Amino acid sequence: MTTRSFNKEGRPERGTTLLEFAIAATVFLTVMFGVVEFGRCLWTHNALSDAARRGARYAVNHPEAAEEDVKKVAVYGDLNGTTPLVDRLTVDNVKVKYDNFKVGEGTVTVKITEYQFQFVVPLVGTTLTMPNYTTTLTGENIGYIPKPIP
Repeated sequence: MTTRSFNKEGRPERGTTLLEFAIAATVFLTVMFGVVEFGRCLWTHNALSDAARRGARYAVNHPEAAEEDVKKVAVYGDLNGTTPLVDRLTVDNVKVKYDNFKVGEGTVTVKITEYQFQFVVPLVGTTLTMPNYTTTLTGENIGYIPKPIP
């Protein structure tokens, strides 16, 4: 037995359920895609911040390393990496600056700049320029192991 609904004039209401579903599904999917994109953006923010920290730690512990090695560690996680840890992050996005860097003094700064976050949702389909991520560490020991006192 099927039930039919009627409006107040007595005419059948066909398609109202489909219309209500279409409206509710549109709102629901829009919210879900927004949550997913926000989560991806937050993950990328944390990963870029970690990449700057990783590069600065490597520079402090390997004072003999070239700037290109520090950039590779920030982008790939190690010197031999080929796949960036963050999609579309390149060594061109990483800047390294040494300031009076030697044992016990000075700093090294690793900065990630001009990273473009790409939205996946086709309706948005744009990019967002992420802020600069900067980590500065002091040259406290910079990997130097002193000789024992005789």
